[in-house]
Amino acid sequence: MSVLELAGAGKEYAGGVVALRDVDLTIGAGEDLAIVGPSGSGKSTLLHLMGTLDRPTTGKVHIAGEDATALGDDALSRLRSRWLGFVFQQSYLADRLTAVENVAVGLLYAATPRRHRRRRAEDALDRVGLGHRRDHLPHQLSGGERQRVGIARALVNQPALVLADEPTGALDQDTGRQVLALFRDLHAQGTTIALITHDPIVADTFSRRVEIRDGRITP
Repeated sequence: MSVLELAGAGKEYAGGVVALRDVDLTIGAGEDLAIVGPSGSGKSTLLHLMGTLDRPTTGKVHIAGEDATALGDDALSRLRSRWLGFVFQQSYLADRLTAVENVAVGLLYAATPRRHRRRRAEDALDRVGLGHRRDHLPHQLSGGERQRVGIARALVNQPALVLADEPTGALDQDTGRQVLALFRDLHAQGTTIALITHDPIVADTFSRRVEIRDGRITP
């Protein structure tokens, strides 16, 4: 079963700037893939279309079989919160919220009842090995731990697909390896993962590799 499918997807910005051209890409349930390309190749634009954070100018984006390009903003937000989780280069944690409270924020958009949020957030932190740090504030956590909280927040809704944009880019080499090891563990547990990177060494740790150059998927 495909979790995500792009068919002929393209993106053109004002002034005739074409960021993506005729992208066909299918991600099956249980896959782990890296999308790799140099700066300016269209990786971030592709991620935004995959994550329904932006709409394609041409083509279609299907999430779990549903045509996301045909949905209104409210329905699209519900689809995104149900099926997708996001991990970015920066963890974007709220300074005044504890680790578990930051993770629970991800449940607000899914309309999860308040009484269930903390337990589910604690479970997500346990999955990334941070159950013992759940009541710590972001400034009390290391860079790698903050990124793990961000990953837990992406997992808390049990998404069909986790999209990660350069998640090791702001980390030192050793911490980056630990985060990649966590992604491998999560994939082994059944999580479908698509990770954007410019680093071929990072890409080589994934089972499938997709290259993008000048806005096109290369053969």
